[in-house]
Amino acid sequence: MNSELCKQALEKTVNPHVLINVISRRVRQLTGGGGRPLIANTATMGIADIALTELVEGKMAFELNTPVPTAVAPPKKKRKRA
Repeated sequence: MNSELCKQALEKTVNPHVLINVISRRVRQLTGGGGRPLIANTATMGIADIALTELVEGKMAFELNTPVPTAVAPPKKKRKRA
């Protein structure tokens, strides 16, 4: 895996955990799902490099689902037995 591509892709996603999830999903699509690369000239690249290049060049996008904040009730105090 090309470290320069990793740095550029991390700038696009900001969070390394999101980057790992996006790239791993795309790698699974390319290997088992019958997906085709969205870039040309992939003969000398590994599958992870192809996925990283797609993200860096803007051929692939992702969307973060932010959780909806909910009101959390404080825990109930337990009564001590006498």
